[in-house]
Amino acid sequence: MRNLKSYFFIVTVLCSFMTWAQVPEAKENNQQNFDELMYRQGSAFRTASGKPGAEYWQNSADYQIEVTLDDKTHKITGNIEIEYTNNSPETLDFMWLYLEQNRFTDSSRGTLTTPMRGNRYNGDVEGGYTVSNFSAKSAGQTSNKYLINDTRMQVFFDKPIKANGGKATVKMNFSYKIPVEGMDRMGRLDVEQGTIYALAQWFPKVAVFDDVVGWNTEPYLGAGEFYVDYGNYDYKVTAPYNHTVVGSGELQNPKDVLTKKQLERWEKAKESNETVYIVKPNEVGERSSNVKNNGMLTWHFKMENTRDVAFASSPAFIWDAAKINLSEGKTGLAQSAYPKESDGEEAWSRSTEYSKESVEFYSKNYFEYPYTSAVNVAADIGGMEYPGLNFCSWKSKGASLWGVTDHEFGHNWFPMIVGSNERRYAWMDEGFNTFINHYSTLAFNNGEYPASLGNVRMLKSYLTSENREGIDNYPDVTNLRNLGYTAYYKPAAGLLMLREYIIGPERFDYAFKSYIKTWAFKHPQPSDFFNHMENATGENLSWFWKGWFYGTENIDIAVNGVEKNEKGYLIKIEKVEEIPVPVTLLVKMNDGSSEKINLPVEIWQRGDTWEHFIETTKEIKSVEFDPEKKLADVNGQNDMWSKE
Repeated sequence: MRNLKSYFFIVTVLCSFMTWAQVPEAKENNQQNFDELMYRQGSAFRTASGKPGAEYWQNSADYQIEVTLDDKTHKITGNIEIEYTNNSPETLDFMWLYLEQNRFTDSSRGTLTTPMRGNRYNGDVEGGYTVSNFSAKSAGQTSNKYLINDTRMQVFFDKPIKANGGKATVKMNFSYKIPVEGMDRMGRLDVEQGTIYALAQWFPKVAVFDDVVGWNTEPYLGAGEFYVDYGNYDYKVTAPYNHTVVGSGELQNPKDVLTKKQLERWEKAKESNETVYIVKPNEVGERSSNVKNNGMLTWHFKMENTRDVAFASSPAFIWDAAKINLSEGKTGLAQSAYPKESDGEEAWSRSTEYSKESVEFYSKNYFEYPYTSAVNVAADIGGMEYPGLNFCSWKSKGASLWGVTDHEFGHNWFPMIVGSNERRYAWMDEGFNTFINHYSTLAFNNGEYPASLGNVRMLKSYLTSENREGIDNYPDVTNLRNLGYTAYYKPAAGLLMLREYIIGPERFDYAFKSYIKTWAFKHPQPSDFFNHMENATGENLSWFWKGWFYGTENIDIAVNGVEKNEKGYLIKIEKVEEIPVPVTLLVKMNDGSSEKINLPVEIWQRGDTWEHFIETTKEIKSVEFDPEKKLADVNGQNDMWSKE
């Protein structure tokens, strides 16, 4: 009996195996496109909903700096005191500082990784820091030990900085020669009435220690910009008596550095919506424009809760200003400083108007500008941003000057307010900023200047190029020919498609503004943005992040045909390329009527083809996908089926 049971069991298993073996291979679906892009389950530091967690922390650094500018030797000399607060849950035996002027030596990593033929990020090689009188104090003990490696400085403590609020103080004297070519971010420009000094990355600053990688110590090479903690800055610039100095933050001693006439104009500008000269073109270089006739003059600035400061100094500056209107009666001061070579109504005479309108637009539509001044400086720099201050090309005019001014001021939102890591994720500041620039340009002066980002199909040549790269590439890795696409235009176009086509303005705007408010003055990672947008919009967008932001895949939806039956028509569509998208179809009838059909992205979960039935007695004339061309579909030739 037992053997008989065993026999039947074996037969049953064999039959089952034969039946299974005859079943055709299971059909693959597109579920992988909709799976989570990365580990996004959240932690005590960063939640799955894209917000800082209950135990989120970040460290801070407050700076007191005094420097002197020597316009004969083109040198900066000064001293700095940094008070660092360790809010992390671990003690710190050392800390890292950035000495970014060390990029300007012949042996720096940045110099040695610059192509022989050069690029935008060329830099002089006669600079670099000289450091002296160094001390680092923690827990009552003072250390003099440090190690400099390229653009990084490791500071060692005799006693570690305590966790959860421990403090350390670092002091040193420093000096360096100001480069002429400063990687298109800072430097010197000689004009007829003197030299313009554009000073950025001009002092030792603390690197970020965060919950993601610990110390962020990527070297300063070129394309990668900055990642900095927030703090308060109190800085003094001593310059030759005939220089005008403008800087990030609020000027603390206008009565000491401005003539009586200039001070009156300064106060008038604070109340004026029209541009007011502080130093007129015909006053530049005149003895009456200076409070002293020889020696040096000290300009004192302060700025709170900011990640950096920059300044400019020159005897050649025309200087004007106007009031910035913020909410609840608060105001700020838009300012411009430029040489006579940049003067004119088609050029920098409108800079303050541009600056004021830009800051007011972003304040009204995204998050209020947190600072009291916004300064635009003409320099030999294509365009570079720092908190509350820009350097823009002294040659820019008209639409070009509006575009660069608006873009650089837009950076006060990304990454100055929303403090992302520019050195790794350029798209989180350049792309987001390019996106909001589109709307500010549409709004400026009733559309005085063109906004081209809305034509997302202009990206086709790049999207189909064999040399295209992913948005997620670090900027120092990306081919410089592609950087404009990977950091600026492609991520901006992605946000535009999300707002205008995929999600819709109302839900997108709520989520995007919520992201800014949630991460203001904090350090979001890419996953924080993805999580926040999905939770706030109620959409699983992994399929979009995966293909558009973290891949080189494309969008191509084809209308393959229309079949008539007795009750209506069957419309056949296909996802030709990898990225799935919701489908908008415009169906036109022979009688002149039309109907818009919206199909959700989930139609592509099961496969790459779909059929949609329309019950109608009318005759279909044509069916068109994405009739308003809001998607960067790479093949417009298959967008339409037509009976004719």
